[in-house]
Amino acid sequence: MVPLNAPNVLTVIRILLVPVLVVALLEKTGSGDLLAGVVFAIASLTDAIDGYLARSRNSITNFGKLMDPIADKLLIIAALVALVSLDRLEAWVAMVIIAREFAVTVLRVAIGTQQGVVIPASPWGKVKTATQVLMVMSLIAFQPRPLAVTLLVYVTVAVTVLSGADYFFGLRRRVSQASPPVRTGGRVGQ
Repeated sequence: MVPLNAPNVLTVIRILLVPVLVVALLEKTGSGDLLAGVVFAIASLTDAIDGYLARSRNSITNFGKLMDPIADKLLIIAALVALVSLDRLEAWVAMVIIAREFAVTVLRVAIGTQQGVVIPASPWGKVKTATQVLMVMSLIAFQPRPLAVTLLVYVTVAVTVLSGADYFFGLRRRVSQASPPVRTGGRVGQ
């Protein structure tokens, strides 16, 4: 059963907003982009709020540890796929971002299930999330796409790749830092 607390409710709301975002983006009405922008902004805001609430209220649950990053990935991936289908984003950009998200998520879940370790987001991961959110919001808001948004797309790809490299190369260090110390049954000095 899912522990009912504010951070978990916000995570579930974010997941439920994903299909609303996709329908709003793909809807052929004049207000579709506005609705999509509002939905994406609200969903992105719930990500920041649920993390803050979980930490400040000591409401961190196994459900939240698993579902919060999945909800984030669903939101970004759904937006990217919809934007590609609308020809607002190049497919290769979406593929680079989705591949990075998939690889890091699979590794994070594998390490979590095998070693019981939750690896926190690095500063690069937080910058990556912020640039991805800004890029998606900009691609929704500005049509045709101005040069500044095109530059933001390339910056987002670079930050995404750098954060992925940082994750993979720093993985051993992060696992050892996050792992509880191994206790041996013997005496000290054995």
